[in-house]
Amino acid sequence: MSASASAADMAAVKTSSNGVWQGDDPLHFAFPLLILQALLILVLSRALAFLLRPLRQPKVIAEMVSGILLGPSALGRNKAYLRTLFPPWSAPVLESVASLGLLFFLFLVGLELDLRSVRRSGRRAFAIAAAGISLPFACGVGVAFVLRRAIPGADQAGYAPFLVFMGVALSITAFPVLARILAELKLLTTPIGETALAAAAFNDVAAWVLLALAVAISGGGDRGPITSLWVLLCSAAFVAAWMLAVKPAMAWVARRADAEGDGGGDAWVAATLAGVLASGFATDLIGIHAIFGAFVFGLTVPKEGAFAGRVTARVEDLVSELLLPLYFASSGLKTDVAAIRGGVAWAMLALVIGTACAGKIAGTFGVAMACGMSAREAVVLGVVMNTKGLVELIVLNIGRERKVLNEETFAILVLMALVTTFITTPTVMAIYKPARAAGRRRLHHRKLQGAVPSAPSSPSATAGAGAQELRVLACIHGGQDVPALINLIETIRGHTQPRRLVKLYILRMVELTERTSSILMVRAARRNGLPFLRPRRAGEPHDQVDVAFDTYAQLGHVSVRPMTAVSALHTIHDDVAAVAEDKRVSLVVLPFHKRQTGHGDDVENLGPEWRAVNRRILREAPCSVAVLVDRGFGGGEQVSSEQVAHGVCVVFFGGPDDREALELASRMAEHPGVEVTVVRFVDGKAGSEEQCEVTLRPSNTKNADRSYTFSTAVIDTRKEKELDEAAVAEFRQRMGSLVRFEERVVVGNVIEEVVSIGKSREYGLVVVGKGRLPSSMVAQLAVRPAEHPELGPIGDALASSGHGVTSSVLVVQQHDMSNADEVPVSVVVDGHAHDGEFAKDMAMAEP
Repeated sequence: MSASASAADMAAVKTSSNGVWQGDDPLHFAFPLLILQALLILVLSRALAFLLRPLRQPKVIAEMVSGILLGPSALGRNKAYLRTLFPPWSAPVLESVASLGLLFFLFLVGLELDLRSVRRSGRRAFAIAAAGISLPFACGVGVAFVLRRAIPGADQAGYAPFLVFMGVALSITAFPVLARILAELKLLTTPIGETALAAAAFNDVAAWVLLALAVAISGGGDRGPITSLWVLLCSAAFVAAWMLAVKPAMAWVARRADAEGDGGGDAWVAATLAGVLASGFATDLIGIHAIFGAFVFGLTVPKEGAFAGRVTARVEDLVSELLLPLYFASSGLKTDVAAIRGGVAWAMLALVIGTACAGKIAGTFGVAMACGMSAREAVVLGVVMNTKGLVELIVLNIGRERKVLNEETFAILVLMALVTTFITTPTVMAIYKPARAAGRRRLHHRKLQGAVPSAPSSPSATAGAGAQELRVLACIHGGQDVPALINLIETIRGHTQPRRLVKLYILRMVELTERTSSILMVRAARRNGLPFLRPRRAGEPHDQVDVAFDTYAQLGHVSVRPMTAVSALHTIHDDVAAVAEDKRVSLVVLPFHKRQTGHGDDVENLGPEWRAVNRRILREAPCSVAVLVDRGFGGGEQVSSEQVAHGVCVVFFGGPDDREALELASRMAEHPGVEVTVVRFVDGKAGSEEQCEVTLRPSNTKNADRSYTFSTAVIDTRKEKELDEAAVAEFRQRMGSLVRFEERVVVGNVIEEVVSIGKSREYGLVVVGKGRLPSSMVAQLAVRPAEHPELGPIGDALASSGHGVTSSVLVVQQHDMSNADEVPVSVVVDGHAHDGEFAKDMAMAEP
């Protein structure tokens, strides 16, 4: 189609239709067609992202593949499909909207790239970056000579722009994609990750400079080299002006916006977005691409304070979830894999992929080895530096727009970018494991009975002779978890005069996403491989969670250390376990995945993903774990030590978990504002002819997600009963009148008896053991339908919403490696079974 015909078609296209009832076909109008195109692109890209998730591929892979599938390589081979959904006249509309998203994405890339960290990264990162870009660039130039001879039509572009574009295409490292892959693999805050990120930042800056050079050279056209020189000089002047004039102005804007708080900074956010558009227009006016202006403007925005995060939050969702997939689709519509025809062309594809990988990995490997890194780390560094992704597509699309790359060369390079990015994650996972070894955990069996003593060098160790420091790791999702958690810690600490020594670690669990704000948070890490401390910078607005815990630390004389773990949900339990081991804590407190909102019966469900996180922590934690089902514990507000006044009931059936709950009760009873009641349930049929021995046998037919699980450990039931009796006797002797103790003989439904305690409104908190090694009464409940099997039968009954329980619930699991393996069971009731049968049958499940 000629340019004049295309222009005529565009002029004839209207924006919106009058609807089918008035005879209009919406697909013949720009806006409804754009909506349908966007819908198709989003559905396909999200479906592919879901399918590729088990391979731990970044979302960019799914978006690249979906773009190629929508284009002439796959679905586009049906010409009727192309004419209907992607007619030629719709391409400028789709590309314009996608380019707007690309403009703001490059602004976010600049916002993500901290030039000061690049300058601080040292000679090693600079040397690695220099080798990682110079050798691949030279290889790209060499491959360009081969391609010009082997690919028909490739020699129509000028030598200089073609060589530079090929060099940039093979040498570039996609900084945003690299950061996300490193974060996903938990390498971002390790030495190798920090080196890779710093080198990629150097690489990124150098690649943009080279790309600007390539664009300037290719844009000279018939006007000769003088035009290209003017473009380069104007580009340099633009960068200098923005760094010298706009950067201080943006620092002032950020200070004003932070001073005005969340409500008053909207005008400054709008001004910043306008600055992105103005910068893009300026560089397009110069003759380089508009994205350069947006990228440079992103570099001028200060990274300190809350303003950068606020701008990111306003922009990133629309850009990453809607507009960027449109850009990938528009790129895919230009990519025709069928254009790679014949054995020579496919040999060229193999040559390009091999050269790209070999050049980047070899260059990085050699310098990394010279800098003292191990061979394995040097190889991993080379592999991650070979990541391409979106930035590569941008380079290739600009090359195609400038007619430097023809259709076949473009398709070859797109497939090269796809393959090199796809192989990064599985290759790194195959050859490198983070320094945090799995065997480092669980070196110490820690539970509340005998908490870890204070280190002699710590100030708390000298606070009193024989004093023991209770270390607690409390995990939270957000501010909603804070009041109940602080009230629980205050209850557990016991003595207020003299104050019991408590060290509280707060770990805010944040899901790692592909969002820029998520990566910005990860990059603030302070400890290699572990969740990081978050020191507040001067002038930074106070977070409500920080304020609450700072207040509690001052008023309650408690040592509080806040941290944040930003990880994918399927690996965040590793962070929790690592912190628990590193800080030598005795108890991990987890928030239940359901929480009550307001004062009504409405329940907010965080979803099955967070429930799975809790289950993995219960399985992997190197210490005792308590799950808090909050129903407004302590009145739903944080109170001081003097204001604590609530009742706590501990339900005791027997077993290690119940004994741990009893130990927790002994600490709570020491608090003057807490009234503790221990209710011990006794089987009313014990010793009678009606008593039936209950045997639990491993069941291969039951699903652990929907059935209660119990320990596979071999147990001696007589010894367990002796331990229970000893624990109760010692508890009653030690606590004396501080605790009300009662025994309830149960003949009927034990669940009704337990639920009645939670419904009585007499207690603000009910504490129960999970019951992995259950008593006979609890064992009989193993076949009940399970709503929350991770809480055990008793905890599940109290946590379920259908029973009308008003008390908060704390489900305690004692740490014991011998009881760690759990399986679903079936129940066998045998009136003649002997005491050892339970042990014998459960032992069959041992590996």
